[in-house]
Amino acid sequence: MRLIKLLCLAGLSLFATSQLAHAGDAAELNILGFSADGKIFGFEEFGIQDGSGFAYANRFYIDTETDKFMPDTPVRVQMEDESVGLQVARDEARTRGEKVIKDEVLAANRGRLAGFNAVTEISADPYKMVVNPRPVFPPIDPQLEFRLEEISLGEIERCPGIGPVKGFKLVHVGDGGKTDVLQEDKDVPLSRGCPTGYRIGGVQTFFGEGGAMTYAVLITVIRHGFEGPDHRWIAVTGRT
Repeated sequence: MRLIKLLCLAGLSLFATSQLAHAGDAAELNILGFSADGKIFGFEEFGIQDGSGFAYANRFYIDTETDKFMPDTPVRVQMEDESVGLQVARDEARTRGEKVIKDEVLAANRGRLAGFNAVTEISADPYKMVVNPRPVFPPIDPQLEFRLEEISLGEIERCPGIGPVKGFKLVHVGDGGKTDVLQEDKDVPLSRGCPTGYRIGGVQTFFGEGGAMTYAVLITVIRHGFEGPDHRWIAVTGRT
């Protein structure tokens, strides 16, 4: 009987190990911050790529007035040797990214993470986030409300066998329920790979010179990976 129990436990252990081995990778998010005038927002994602085991680090710098990437960005670094550590990739990405704006400038104007929904969170609404822009009580600012809707864009040639890929629509809900569309995908950028889902991951706010508010809605992109679903980050920015 003892031998049977040991064999059962060994089988369960192997099953659990197998399940872990087939998990995709979830990039870690690091908010870099804003420029002093709020016109640039920067953030970083990094991790170990599933399948290859290669370290990667990506940096995104966004013009918040146009919601477009700054020239010569994003910065994408991926090692080609699994023995090269993650910090090497992050350091290289930082060196290249600081040609756009220095980290110390962004860090001095980091703003506030007004709301966050981790990829491991299962109790929150992944398609809606309502926050107070800053921790002032009673609040002196209107609430910020964002809603996300996934859009099926059908099967595409670069993602065979995946099924329909998805884009998203993001809206800001203002006073009286009035909605303002911030982004509505018509196709899927190559940089997103083969996305199968999205969720609102966070809202970063910043009050700069003159009291104007800038915000960045952080969105988790769930995409087909080598060993399972991968999670990456994008942002949609705006100013009020």
